[in-house]
Amino acid sequence: MTEFLLAELPYHPDSTILFDKVADEPWSVFLDSNQPASTQGRYDIIAAKPNIRLITKNNKTKIQTWSESFTVPGDPFAILEEHLSLHKKYSLKLPFIGGALGFFNYDLGRYIEKIPNKATDDLSLPDMAMGIYSWVIVVDHKNKKTNLVGDKLDTKTRRNWGDLVRTFSEKPSCIKRAEFNVKSSVTSNMSEEDYGNAFQRIKNYIREGDCYQVNLAQRFSVSVEGSPWLAYQALRKINSSPFSAYMNYPDFQILSNSPERFLSVKDRVVQTKPIKGTRPRSNDKSKDQSLMQELQDSKKDQAENVIIVDLLRNDISKNCALGSVQVSKLFDIESFPNVHHMVSTITGQLRDQRSTIDLLRGCFPGGSITGAPKLRSMEIIEELEPHRRGIYCGSIGYIGFDGNMDTNIAIRTIVHKDQSMHFYAGGGIVYDSQVNSEYQETFDKAASIMQLFNPGKSYAMGH
Repeated sequence: MTEFLLAELPYHPDSTILFDKVADEPWSVFLDSNQPASTQGRYDIIAAKPNIRLITKNNKTKIQTWSESFTVPGDPFAILEEHLSLHKKYSLKLPFIGGALGFFNYDLGRYIEKIPNKATDDLSLPDMAMGIYSWVIVVDHKNKKTNLVGDKLDTKTRRNWGDLVRTFSEKPSCIKRAEFNVKSSVTSNMSEEDYGNAFQRIKNYIREGDCYQVNLAQRFSVSVEGSPWLAYQALRKINSSPFSAYMNYPDFQILSNSPERFLSVKDRVVQTKPIKGTRPRSNDKSKDQSLMQELQDSKKDQAENVIIVDLLRNDISKNCALGSVQVSKLFDIESFPNVHHMVSTITGQLRDQRSTIDLLRGCFPGGSITGAPKLRSMEIIEELEPHRRGIYCGSIGYIGFDGNMDTNIAIRTIVHKDQSMHFYAGGGIVYDSQVNSEYQETFDKAASIMQLFNPGKSYAMGH
């Protein structure tokens, strides 16, 4: 007897049509590859109504099931692993067939390293929010197939299977949602002068030999009203990114437009793809080409990239087999609608007796968005950035019952809470960084999100 239920659903090239049916459900999650299938964007994953919800904050994890809710102390990574290992492992040739979906906040790093408490935690997001899902939809854009997969051993999934198949097979209906409106201009938590002062402090630390590179970011905020799901649909049209996501939680939503993979594990093969090095795009073809070439040839950007490649090689080596860690691509240029990025690819093989979650813990948070050495960089970030980062530079993704994982670095990511939206943009500061160009780079990176937020702009879409 197979241990999973499988049903083929109608295929839609635009998976928002499917997710729209559950977008307002608490704990609904949409991992959105949002790219032509010829590039990285082959699979989209949709899930809702998890059987178990794990919510970590202040060194405690609340565990909610359909029938009870209780809180336990301890390591959130270990708690997550325990809930994943309660289930049997399947073998079905899909990237994800059930398991954990959710996010790891940047501040989950505090459970691994001792970081001082200086920045203000004004949004007070969970350090980890992971649902354990017993049914998922996997859209395969390459083969133009949509599968609904469920855990046959789960009574609730078995009971509701017919309804699930019907719901997602029905023609799209237009669900009326409150029009999304922008109510203010975008403000930052750092003036240009504040940024300049923080930049100078980092340069001093580098000169003193304290660190080699520190990622410095500013946070932008804007007042809004209406449906954040409508805003996400607009955002994904402005800027397609391969590691995008929309996540609906009871009192906040996450809209991610990330171009960067953090960690993937497939059949125990590990991959990480750090981004270091950015140039804006231009509508003028020859100027765009020369900006790309300038990035490709930049010794400064190559030096930044190598620092992070070395850091990540060391991080994944903690849990990979001796000699298996390789840099398969160095200084690749990947182009997105608003920027060119320099991307390297590092691979390895998980060591026997080491799990996917051991790997995640050993690498968290991602080195590309902290700096080097990692711990000292995180201490400096805490000292110089006014607010806790929250989801920014944390990670969004899945870990399957089968041990496979794919996660992003949560950059180009918006948090919607209490009728406000907040998003960050930053960059790595090194010895020869120039303050004006680094400050401008934060705006280049934020450009696609900024397009959402012209005062008075509104979105009233629907299927």
